[in-house]
Amino acid sequence: MKALAVQMTLFDDPPVADVGRPRLGPPGVAPPSSDPLAGTATALLSAHPRASREVRLRGHRIAYEFRRARRRSIGFAVCDEGLTVSAPRWVSVAEVEVALHEKAAWILRKLAEMREYAERLRAARIDWRDGASVPFLGEPLVVVLDPRAASAPSGALLAEPSALLGIARRALHVGLPQLAQPARIREAVQSWLKREALRIFEERCAHFAPRLGVRVTRIALSSAATRWGSASEDGSILLNWRLVHFALPVIDYVVVHELAHLRHMDHSPRFWDVVRSVMPEYEHSRGTLSSHVLPVFD
Repeated sequence: MKALAVQMTLFDDPPVADVGRPRLGPPGVAPPSSDPLAGTATALLSAHPRASREVRLRGHRIAYEFRRARRRSIGFAVCDEGLTVSAPRWVSVAEVEVALHEKAAWILRKLAEMREYAERLRAARIDWRDGASVPFLGEPLVVVLDPRAASAPSGALLAEPSALLGIARRALHVGLPQLAQPARIREAVQSWLKREALRIFEERCAHFAPRLGVRVTRIALSSAATRWGSASEDGSILLNWRLVHFALPVIDYVVVHELAHLRHMDHSPRFWDVVRSVMPEYEHSRGTLSSHVLPVFD
């Protein structure tokens, strides 16, 4: 899964929705520094794999990819690979260096965000083995390789909550031997999660549809990379099975969102009034969807 690239030209203003904006911490915690990389050593901070030049910005060494492009101004792009600078052929290297220093705060902030995102992504990668942990309904679900579970109708059995190292967790007993290959474990767990997702979606649609005065004709699973759900005028609802990783209030928000589209096929104020009629505090669940990093299955 690749991080989204952030681009900016020399004369652009920072984006309005700035995820790097400092936030107030809990009482007794010092406010964040204006430098998002404060405390970072002055060693090489970021090295683009196709780097051709290097710059020192506020004490941080950055090796960046430099391109000559058919454009009217100097442009900057920060992605998971690092910093790329594009400049017209008539702009000198000295002018590029000046522009880099003028936009140092923006560049450093975006590099810090990309570094944090990459760390979260690494932490979300699942090691498919006995004892692996997968988020299910907002809580960790421990995978237990148990050949005896093969006799269960679905090939897996969700055990009652149990204490593991002093932490209450639920365990998913998968009907595979202890030495099963990671791909087989992943496939078995994913199949179980999809079945559970469909069951939960059907239950939540049945709960909310009467309250919204709509009729659902079909519910199907989606594996879309960028959409959590969709609705059709004929009453069909498509929901992303990966929602099963989230707690129930988040799932309910997406379900209500799509059901509300059966009343208004837009995002007008009337649409949000319908959502709010059964979920007055939907904004919190909506924010969770946009900030959460999904577990990496590959």
